[in-house]
Amino acid sequence: AHDLGAKVDYYDKGDIHLGVKESITDTACVFGRMYDGIEFRGFHQEDVETLSHHAQVPVWNGLTNEWHPTQMIADFMTMKEYFGTLNNLTLTYVGDADNNVARDLLVTGAMLGVNVHIAAPEDLQPNSDIQQLAFNYANQSGSTIKITSNVSEAVYQADVIYTDVWLSMGTDEKEWDTRIKKMLSYQVNANMLKKTGLDHTIVMHCLPAFHDTNTKVGQKMY
Repeated sequence: AHDLGAKVDYYDKGDIHLGVKESITDTACVFGRMYDGIEFRGFHQEDVETLSHHAQVPVWNGLTNEWHPTQMIADFMTMKEYFGTLNNLTLTYVGDADNNVARDLLVTGAMLGVNVHIAAPEDLQPNSDIQQLAFNYANQSGSTIKITSNVSEAVYQADVIYTDVWLSMGTDEKEWDTRIKKMLSYQVNANMLKKTGLDHTIVMHCLPAFHDTNTKVGQKMY
C-alpha cells in the first residue's frame, strides 16, 4: 500500500487495547473515520467481523485463528501466474491440515474450481463443518475434494504440493518430538514429488519454514 502511494499506519497490541480497555465497536467507529481501509491481523474471527460491521470502510482479514484469506490471494495468483489458469488444477496440501492456511486452501480452492486434496493424520484434518463448506462450494464449481491420511493417494496427479510448518505458533515444546514423529511421513521430498506422476509439479509454502538451523526454532528442532 505504501509503495502504491497510500498513507499507512501500523498499530500493534501495545499501541491499542482492542477489546481490553477499548471495545472493538468503538475502535471500528473511530478508525472508520480516520482511514479508507483497515487490515486486521489477530486471533479471533469474531473480532475482524465486528470491525467490518462497524467501521463502514473495507476491512481485510490479514489472519485469524480460523482463516488466512490474504494468503490465499497471493497463493492462487501465484498458481495462475505459473500455470496460466486455475481450471482443472489439482492442489494437494500435505501435513498439519488443522490450521487456518489449510482450511482456507480447501475452501478457496473449492470456490475457484481447483481440485483440492489433503493428506494429513486423521486428528489433524479440517473439522466436519469446514469439510462440508468446501464440498458445498465444490458442488457449485465442479471441483473435487479428497481428504485422506494416505499421502500417495493424495499427491497423485497434483500440479501443486503445498505444505506448512509442523509446529504452529503456540505449540508446546513438550509436544514437539511427538508431533515431528507423527508428521515425518508427510515430509515433502523428492520421493513425494515422484509419486505425483507429473514432471511439472511445483511446491509451495506459506512460510516461515524451519528447514535448516538458521533460526532459533530450527536449531531447537534439529
